[in-house]
Amino acid sequence: MGPLNGLKILEMEAIGPVPFAAMLLADLGASVLRIERPGGTDVGLPRERHLDLTLRNRKIVTLNLKDTDEFEKIWPLVEKADVLLEGGRPGVMERLGLGPDECLARNPRLVYGRMTGWGQEGPLAQAAGHDMNYIALAGALHGIGRADQPPTPPLNLVGDYGGGSMYLVFGILSALYERSTSEKGQVVDAAIVDGTASLMTVFAGMYKQGLMTYERGKNVIDSGAHFYDVYQCLDGEWISLGPIEPKFQKLMLAALEIEYDDLDATYHRENWAGLKAQIAARIAEKTQAEWNEILEGTDCCYAPVLSLEDAARHPHNRARGTFIDVAGVMQPAPAPRFSRSSPDPIRPPVKQTPEKDEETIRNWLTG
Repeated sequence: MGPLNGLKILEMEAIGPVPFAAMLLADLGASVLRIERPGGTDVGLPRERHLDLTLRNRKIVTLNLKDTDEFEKIWPLVEKADVLLEGGRPGVMERLGLGPDECLARNPRLVYGRMTGWGQEGPLAQAAGHDMNYIALAGALHGIGRADQPPTPPLNLVGDYGGGSMYLVFGILSALYERSTSEKGQVVDAAIVDGTASLMTVFAGMYKQGLMTYERGKNVIDSGAHFYDVYQCLDGEWISLGPIEPKFQKLMLAALEIEYDDLDATYHRENWAGLKAQIAARIAEKTQAEWNEILEGTDCCYAPVLSLEDAARHPHNRARGTFIDVAGVMQPAPAPRFSRSSPDPIRPPVKQTPEKDEETIRNWLTG
């Protein structure tokens, strides 16, 4: 059983960060019941249920909370839950009659997790937005991109899942820990703009110290330095090199047969472009597979740049079971790992027929 076995979580249908947060909790053993609205949520990206992988390990039912009779079915669930997750705009749950005040009155031990982009309060709280907007306002997007190029919107890992889901889960588990002594629940207000700003803490110090500038692609860890970048191979594939430390960079330069006069001088910005050109030319002489043979497993801080499909086939990931096959669909395995508490096997996303909703609710309440 997973370390969260016995924890009951009520997940109100939402997009992005909320289902991912619920997946993280469910993967580690929490019993998650997802409440969907009739017709579901339209985000403009039609998904096949069995491939909407963040919905794995759930029990899913449909309730029309605008119908009086259907609405009453929610209260036994609220009263039984340890955690409620919701991701509506501020005020939506209150208008439904399911805001924190109403729910905590029914269940004083409930941890009420709220996930938004802008937060529950503030001038932008009611505005629509997505990951890119939130990380832009948090000061993160400004620093992502190459020299003399516009900011580059990354996959929505930084905002939705890093600044959003992870902080929501962290807040929930913190509130549950506090509840173990206070016996009281509380509201967790997780805003993506707040979480993303928190992720930028280390860079705030580096900017202030002058270790980084606000010019994209001109810094040590944003592709500015020759020793922290990706390079294209003879076959068109890419590799990553990141030997920041002098002892590791020395090994890389030796492996690539790059000549230099003074190792300390390689850390001066004025020398980066020349060294980068030499490395790029050298990497272009061989295929990715050939560089794997030469550099993989060394202290040159090397890895091939792989697609998700190729990553699942890499020997290291296969040895660790980083990816698993569930009902014929290859997908990332639950993380992290525990020495004693092993989660149960992954269950693929399944939407029960409406006829089984009552049974599903009953089993969740009594399970």
